[in-house]
Amino acid sequence: MTKSMSVRDLTRSGSELYEYDYIDIEDKKAHEYKGVFIPRQYADEVKKFLDEKLLQERTEKLNAIMKFSGMMNGETDGKTIQELKAQKQ
Repeated sequence: MTKSMSVRDLTRSGSELYEYDYIDIEDKKAHEYKGVFIPRQYADEVKKFLDEKLLQERTEKLNAIMKFSGMMNGETDGKTIQELKAQKQ
């Protein structure tokens, strides 16, 4: 079950917070979505999910970078990228 509230409503009605799975926070005047409030009972699950997602993204980025590691095999000899490009052409 979900509900939509403004930040003001959220701060005023603390007893209602745990009746819902999550609460959408919106600016009532501008009808603009601001975020989501998750009750304490679901906080650990959400943190675990976000940590796993972050770890997965970092692993993918690292794997993409590692494709290029060792390409030069020590052939740089202190040269700049521009000098290496000119040498390869």
